Amino acid sequence: MPTFAYEAMNQAGQQVKDEIEASSTEDALAKIRNLGYFPTRIREKGGASKAKGKSGAKKSTSMGFGIIGVKAITQFTRQLSTLQDAGLPILRSLNILEEQQKPGPMKNVLRGVAEDIEGGCTLSEAFSKHPRAFDRLYCNMVAAGETGGVLDTILQRLAEFMEKAQKLKRKIVGAMIYPVVVVLFAGGIVAGIMYFVIPKFKEIFEDFGITLPTVTNILLYASTWFTAGKPPGWSVVLFAPFVILILYKLIRSSKGGRYATDFIGLRIPILGMLMGKTAVARFTRTLGTLINAGVPILEAINITRETSGNEVYGRAMEKVHDSIREGESFANPLRAAKVVDTLVVNMIDVGEETGELDKMLLKIADNYDEEVDVVIESLVSLLEPVMVILLGGIVGFIVLALFLPLVSLIQSVQE
Repeated sequence: MPTFAYEAMNQAGQQVKDEIEASSTEDALAKIRNLGYFPTRIREKGGASKAKGKSGAKKSTSMGFGIIGVKAITQFTRQLSTLQDAGLPILRSLNILEEQQKPGPMKNVLRGVAEDIEGGCTLSEAFSKHPRAFDRLYCNMVAAGETGGVLDTILQRLAEFMEKAQKLKRKIVGAMIYPVVVVLFAGGIVAGIMYFVIPKFKEIFEDFGITLPTVTNILLYASTWFTAGKPPGWSVVLFAPFVILILYKLIRSSKGGRYATDFIGLRIPILGMLMGKTAVARFTRTLGTLINAGVPILEAINITRETSGNEVYGRAMEKVHDSIREGESFANPLRAAKVVDTLVVNMIDVGEETGELDKMLLKIADNYDEEVDVVIESLVSLLEPVMVILLGGIVGFIVLALFLPLVSLIQSVQE
């Protein structure tokens, strides 16, 4: 009888690694569940080298150039859910979806997943070999669907989860496009004035030898720095964003740096509120979806912590994990962390008491998604007058600085 090596979670949320004899993968999963474990990975020991060989050959093709977008993964997930609901075998479903794909990285990944399954891997294990396309959240939800025999339902929930996450991201990015374009356009015009126009006025003022007002001297100094500084100001303005971005990436490469930047970001007026609401919506939806899919609470919290996208909330999830592991509640450490509103803590507390924590978390996510929409709309409506006032102030300063000496010059000529 074949021997299967498996990894599972026990009822205390601890990881268990062991081996079991079974006639098939399905039989092995049933025996593991009978032991009171939640299996997360399983493979047949005898077929390991064969599976590794096939997936290794295909990995060389799936590691080609190209980026697999979230939209492509979401569409694939919905289609796979439909095929599973229709009763098609998983391997045939993957082959059908692979044939529909255009040549590229997604097609190569699906071919690799199909070959891994032919080699004896489960679907979640095959997905986990392609982290560029399927992250840990995705793989664990698929594993929960395989274990519970509700893969089609889990895939549908995954697709909905990804669609909502992308919708929120598109709204935030869309709200930033208008102000960024306006600022870049206005910055280009001001740079042109500083480089080409103001030096001409400087020559005129020097030729007449008049006493210049303070605002004019400030403008001329800024123009001189911009055109002939050491280094020239235009190079500083041009390359500073790239330097700042590189430094930001370097700082965020460490866990402490990520925490520091996220902590500071959450305290920026208005923007920090938006970041906080977005983070709450993300971690509550992720955790609610995982619990609803049947993933053990401790494993679900670990996955949520790793995929939260914000280290401040990630550390809060770590405290929640330790609290639950010691037999305490979810709400108390979250309340002590002071990273969410009292309403969120109370709703989670009610969810724990009623045994509907997953539904309560999803309701919180929906509410915060709506609040993020309101904040974004308010910011967009507020940005327009602010930018008009700001740009008007810049233009007014330049006009005033240039024409005050001209008025003095005209008056002296008339006298």
